[in-house]
Amino acid sequence: MVEEGKPAPDFELTSDAGERVKLSDLRGKPVVLYFYPRDDTPGCTTQACGIRDHWDDFGERGAVVLGVSPDAESSHVKFKEKYGLPFTLLADPEHEVAEKYGTWVEKNNYGKTYWGVERSTFLIDSEGNVAKVMRRVKPDTHAADVLTALPD
Repeated sequence: MVEEGKPAPDFELTSDAGERVKLSDLRGKPVVLYFYPRDDTPGCTTQACGIRDHWDDFGERGAVVLGVSPDAESSHVKFKEKYGLPFTLLADPEHEVAEKYGTWVEKNNYGKTYWGVERSTFLIDSEGNVAKVMRRVKPDTHAADVLTALPD
């Protein structure tokens, strides 16, 4: 399980731009790593647009924002274009990284049990350590909550 104060588990995933992104290559900058269930769904759109709407604030803090979901790169491209998202989306179709971070969980909805992403955010400091773990985040306050918790 990922713990605050410990090194963030490293990973490498493909971005919406088709490039490989490796977490350890981002050392020197704070990273907002957020896991969300699915592109272009109501909660995920609210969450992503909240970050977009506070983009200047994230920029002032020097933060790199990475959104991770099981969707394919092509889905991420459409989602980004539709809502003008200025940050990188990463494809985790086999949910390997979600499992590493403990966000791939058994869910229960209307009596149906299934596996999916628990909406969670990890703030990683410039040295690569987990500064804050935020589980079951609320889409409508996510951006403001992250900005408040973001390490300087």
